[in-house]
Amino acid sequence: MTTTQCNDSRVRPDPAGGCVARPPNGPGSAGAAGVGDVLARTRALAAALPAEDGVAVFNGVYLAVTEAVARRIGDGAFQDPAAAGELDIRFARRYFAAVDATAAGLRPPACWRPLFQLRRHPGVHPLQFALAGINAHIGHDLALAVLDTCRALECEPAALETDFDRVGGVLTSLEEGIRERLMPGPDVLDVADPLTHLIGSWSLDKARDGAWAAARALWSVRRLPDVTEELTERLDAGVGLVGRMLLTPLPG
Repeated sequence: MTTTQCNDSRVRPDPAGGCVARPPNGPGSAGAAGVGDVLARTRALAAALPAEDGVAVFNGVYLAVTEAVARRIGDGAFQDPAAAGELDIRFARRYFAAVDATAAGLRPPACWRPLFQLRRHPGVHPLQFALAGINAHIGHDLALAVLDTCRALECEPAALETDFDRVGGVLTSLEEGIRERLMPGPDVLDVADPLTHLIGSWSLDKARDGAWAAARALWSVRRLPDVTEELTERLDAGVGLVGRMLLTPLPG
């Protein structure tokens, strides 16, 4: 049996045999341009959607996150700016695909359906819309975006872990401000009490940890298409169920 030697610094051993390329290092100008396209699309959606639309609420949150990630890529805050940019782009594409599917009269992934179905419900508070969108995008899309990025860069998930955590740090740093900005004031305490209980049951950190675990699990069975398909469908359905609970209409 022939053994492949991974002596080139640009590759590293693949547990399945052979070598896989490391994510490219460098400023990643193509990735930066792609992140610019993500920002442009998100801003166009912000301009087109009515402010009271639940999707618009999430889109505003997503725009703030993407702007923060773009600044950090530009500042060199990521271990591998090119890989971080690639992950950001592929992450965004899954949100845009859900938007485009809904606009075309098609069914988006199950994780996104609650938000699109209830986007105009008068009994759902803006903070619920924001968290339901974050839940779908982190719990489902981020896991699959890691896989998309690994395939594109021919690397293992471990090569992205440091920058995955740094993107997660950006999200965590913004989460408290999002909750404070969208939380109702004391004039609507009849809504705030059940709302506080509801949103307190969901954790960004736990969703992010779950996304990373799901990405690793899906990567490990990538050569078993039936298993991969079943796990992906169950991830989508489970995240969608959480989203539906987050969007429980409240009295007010």
